[in-house]
Amino acid sequence: MAIAQMAKVMIVSHRTQVSELLEALQAEGICQILNADDAVVSRDFPELGGAVQRPKDIETLLNRLQKSIAFLDGFSEVKKGLAAALAPRTVVDEQVYDEVVCDRDVLRIIDESERLESSIEATKTEIENLQTRLETLAPWSDLKTPVEDITELWQTICLAGLIPAQQFDRVQAGIEELGAAVQQIGSANNKYACLIVCLKENIDETQKLLRSAEFESASFEPMTGTVADLMSEHTQKLDDATQQLQTLQDNAAQLSKNLLKLQILHDHYDNLLNRDRTRDTAPATEHTVILEAWVKKHDYARLEKIVSRFEAASLTKIEPAKDENVPVEIENKNLVKPFEVVTRLYGMPQHFEVDPTIFLAPFFALFFALCLTDAGYGLVMVGLVALFIKKMQGDKKLMWMLGICSFITIGAGAVTGGWFGNAHEYLPQGFGTFRRAVLWFDPLEKPMNFFYLALALGYFQIMTGLAIAFGHNLKRKDYIAAVCDQLTWLVMLNSIVIFAAGKAGAIPPVVGGFFGKLALVPAGMIFLFSHREGGWSGRIGMGAYNLFSAIFYMGDVLSYLRLMALGMVTAGLAMAVNVIAGIAAEIPYGIGYVLMVLVLIGGHGFNLAISGLSAFVHTLRLQYVEFFPKFMTGGGTLFVPLSKQYKHIYIGKVEG
Repeated sequence: MAIAQMAKVMIVSHRTQVSELLEALQAEGICQILNADDAVVSRDFPELGGAVQRPKDIETLLNRLQKSIAFLDGFSEVKKGLAAALAPRTVVDEQVYDEVVCDRDVLRIIDESERLESSIEATKTEIENLQTRLETLAPWSDLKTPVEDITELWQTICLAGLIPAQQFDRVQAGIEELGAAVQQIGSANNKYACLIVCLKENIDETQKLLRSAEFESASFEPMTGTVADLMSEHTQKLDDATQQLQTLQDNAAQLSKNLLKLQILHDHYDNLLNRDRTRDTAPATEHTVILEAWVKKHDYARLEKIVSRFEAASLTKIEPAKDENVPVEIENKNLVKPFEVVTRLYGMPQHFEVDPTIFLAPFFALFFALCLTDAGYGLVMVGLVALFIKKMQGDKKLMWMLGICSFITIGAGAVTGGWFGNAHEYLPQGFGTFRRAVLWFDPLEKPMNFFYLALALGYFQIMTGLAIAFGHNLKRKDYIAAVCDQLTWLVMLNSIVIFAAGKAGAIPPVVGGFFGKLALVPAGMIFLFSHREGGWSGRIGMGAYNLFSAIFYMGDVLSYLRLMALGMVTAGLAMAVNVIAGIAAEIPYGIGYVLMVLVLIGGHGFNLAISGLSAFVHTLRLQYVEFFPKFMTGGGTLFVPLSKQYKHIYIGKVEG
């Protein structure tokens, strides 16, 4: 339950076996291989730079597969909605996987998919063009003259176009003044389709008038015949194109039955691409490839067995460079492992730091529960989480963590009397007896108990953070940092708390006075030794600032009052929902009971959703802002071994 210990290794393989070796390493997923830029051997021997060749054939095929999958997915009848969101990948038997990978006919599916996609797009474009043309011709449907006859004559010019209705009277008057004529043919979208005939010598004045009226010129080239005939012809073409589109879409739907094959092929070549990139970016000579890598120490024996299967490969442990960035992986078991989600969201610790997961787990679960403090909501969450765990694929740590938090919520709600707010008042008396038997205090009746509880938990977690840092520094034999940076604060802060308790009469004043004087000793050490770099003037100045920062601890503790605030808000909203439901139930003719059920389900569902989200976010904030900085810097590099990744499928035993 700590940060995994890493070993640095070097694997040297002949080029003829390196691909097979990488495939074996990828199948095990235990080894992070460095490229030429990160490998230390490349610094010592610059001539060993990687080939950096792009496997263009595989990249091109993957690109085609991605496009074909996206296209056919739109026509597939596979599961959609919540089921697809929880389990998006298809479980595939290993034998089926091998058959698809070896089947060269699968590539024909890509060709057919691309042909269908291109044809469908072309047909859609044709349909849009025909629809646009029909919309353009519609205002001219009453025109009996063939459109090719609307042209320039010996002495006159005929213009066709649309005139806004509000401008028509003005244009007509202006046209007549110019000795021209205008004929309205039809209308569309508050515009008139008109023919304007004018003498050639008046064309400039006519066009100027039409431009001022926002005249839209219409062109019928290269069409011939009457508008009615043209519309009939285009309508027929539109029907044919629509039918053709339907046929193409039906063919695509039929082809989508092969979608799984394309998904299998995509994941296969994606893993192959990762192997090839690893090989091509590793340091190499003319005949060998050097794989400098990290492996967990407890996996080293497995790595030896893999490499030993290849005659032209060797494995050697090497010492990491002093300035080398060691990758980090955290390992926890049982109930603690799900809480790795919180640590990973924050960022990995440095390889020499402490894994915070085991320490944050009980705090996170308890704080989440106190933010809800409702046993009824906890029961609902347990049911939902159990459903999600059963239906979900992939990493379920988040769901398991929420499940643990939900169980703690049931307990926290029971001891604070929260059962869907004050629903106990509407239930049989026996339940009220049970509630009182397990009740510690009701936050709405005794809010100060909740106030003191939140402060006490906050203070305890902050002290825990300092104690973790103190113990870690002792383990690293950094005794000066342990004493000056943590022990001094532990002694001073606790002494101040005991002194305040003596002043408040909670403990004998003599004891409080003793600890008040004792607090001066660590305060002096913080003033003199908390900053240990530079000259004494700088040390004293920073020491004074560090001593003043003791007030910040008070702010950190007060931040935990959000536990009380969120817990009481959840209870208050739940009570409001119950009151509204009770009012709705008074509506006569049976309608009231229906409304009451709707209000209860909708109201409590909304309260659970928004309160659960607030509980998660604010509990997360307390860990990241108040707890982690006390003992952890973070910023570690995640250990990412070469492994097989699957986006679309799972390889495993198919049920049934």
